[in-house]
Formats: sequence, structure tokens, C-alpha cells
Amino acid sequence: MSKPVESLSEAELYEISVLEEKLRSCVGAKAGPFLAWDSVNRAMIRHWCEAMGDKNPVYSDPAVAAPMGAPAGAVIAPPTMMQAWTMTGFGAQHPPGSDMREQNPAMPYLKEYGYLAVVATDCEQEYMLPICEGDDINSRSTIESVSGRKTTALGVGYFVTQLTEYRNQHDEVVGTMRFRILKYTPAVPL
Repeated sequence: MSKPVESLSEAELYEISVLEEKLRSCVGAKAGPFLAWDSVNRAMIRHWCEAMGDKNPVYSDPAVAAPMGAPAGAVIAPPTMMQAWTMTGFGAQHPPGSDMREQNPAMPYLKEYGYLAVVATDCEQEYMLPICEGDDINSRSTIESVSGRKTTALGVGYFVTQLTEYRNQHDEVVGTMRFRILKYTPAVPL
């Protein structure tokens, strides 16, 4: 249904209204917690820093990390790693004890109605507390908004905004991430 609204039939307009009602029902939907497979550890921090070319000693030297809030003998993880600890990886599985429901309930509806392509449009992260070696991170997400049908240069689709909150083992919020995607039908078939 990548045609302009004015050229849609009544049946197509009805189908869009049904989809949009389903999408509106997703706003406010919460999921989680999604646990991490591993505690925050120096090996993963080192790999991340090597890949990013980040030589900040707070990520490798406990003596430098201690005044920044790290426990004795521990280092701090780069804040931009926040999402990495609870991601599923290629197997698309969260570890046992995690919420096993769909993390973004709008996605199955959009797929059902033929919006199969996806592109990340923007991401905003906010960091509250340092994530330290030994921490156990988990995440919880909320669907903040779903736009109405939009026509973009990529095609026709919907913007979905998800807010994820990251917590440590003490249930303290270490940061948040607002992530927006466009789920669409390409203007030019893939």
C-alpha cells in the first residue's frame, strides 16, 4: 500500500484504519526485563574500545576508574556500550529469566500489513550512572509513540519510537535510550 492516500480505495483506507488502531494500542506497551547474557566484563570492554579506537584509561585502568565511581579493582564501561549488554545477538534469544514477549509489539502488525523494510532514523541516549565491571545490566522498554502513515523518500510507512531504560543489579537506572525506526514498504522494490 505505497500509493498516495488520495488514490486508495475504500477497502484500502479501511485496512489502514484497522492497522492504525492496532498500532495505537501498542503505545504505552511495556516489556522486560531483558537480562544480559554476561556481567559487565573487562574483555568485552577491551574489544569495544579496540573496535572504536577509544584509548580512555578509565576503561582499562582501575586506578583511573576508581575516582570516577568504579569499585576497587574494576574499570568503567564506555557509556555507549549500554545497549550492548542486553542485546540478543544473531540467535535472537534473551537469557533465561528474561521477558520472552516481543520487545516491540508494533513490529508484527507492521509485518502482517506488508511493511517489511526497516531503517533506524535516530537514537538518543542519556547516561545517569557509570556502568562498572561486575555490574549486571537489564533493560525494560516502552513504546512511546507510533506515527500515522507517512510518505518518505524511502517509501510509505510508520515511525515507531521505543524508550528503553537500563538498570543495574541494584535496580538503579544507569541510562536510557530513545530509538526511532521507520518500518515501511519501499518506494522501489528491494
